[in-house]
Amino acid sequence: MRFTVATYNIHKGFTHFTRRMVIHEVRERLHGLSADILFLQEVLGTHDRHAYRYVEWPGKPQHEFIADAMWREVAYGKNAVYRHGHHGNAVLSRFPIVGQENQDISAHIFESRGLLHCELKLEPRAPILHCVNVHLGLTERGRQWQIRALVERIKDTVPKNAPLVIAGDFNDWRRRGDRTLTEELGLFEVFEEVKGRPARTFPSVLPMFRLDRIYARGLRAVDARVHYAFPGRRMSDHAALAATLELRTR
Repeated sequence: MRFTVATYNIHKGFTHFTRRMVIHEVRERLHGLSADILFLQEVLGTHDRHAYRYVEWPGKPQHEFIADAMWREVAYGKNAVYRHGHHGNAVLSRFPIVGQENQDISAHIFESRGLLHCELKLEPRAPILHCVNVHLGLTERGRQWQIRALVERIKDTVPKNAPLVIAGDFNDWRRRGDRTLTEELGLFEVFEEVKGRPARTFPSVLPMFRLDRIYARGLRAVDARVHYAFPGRRMSDHAALAATLELRTR
């Protein structure tokens, strides 16, 4: 069977430098991607100050607002908590989410980071699909520690023969963690598999850095696409990635 996944750092529903609220446009465009499984980073679970300031602020958490009737299964991992609210990662799915856990991988007190691990049931006779949504830190040393934590979690909790997708904002513009993930976990990067190299996703106005990735194991990459064409390129500071994967079932 085939299914599509997409990953997008929504920048808390604001444009670059938080100049304008665009959460409604973000929802519309993400619905247009029509992905079966959606990995989102920098999702606001709640923010009292924004709710008071903006008339059209959604009356529910951003992941639930985006999901609407398109994705019936939703998982949210709270990472950063502050005076007015909190934000984190979210997985939206058309398939049942049968398990979920959010793990704190903050490397220091100045950045709250986490990985959201979800288990999805694609169809009755299919093996469990493990999906891990990550948003790594800005420092090289912190990222290396976080990648080690990610590797250890996969080794401890995901069977070697189980299909696996790891996606999100890796902030790994030098690709220092890429070798660790591919060699120790047997992963492949989807865009490198299909296009020959990972996609440039940041900044979305003039993409130069390959920060966002989709890794997979136990699946076949059928197609991979990068979406820069959000209106005026003024949505998030990241581009969105989408991929079609195939699970071969007996």
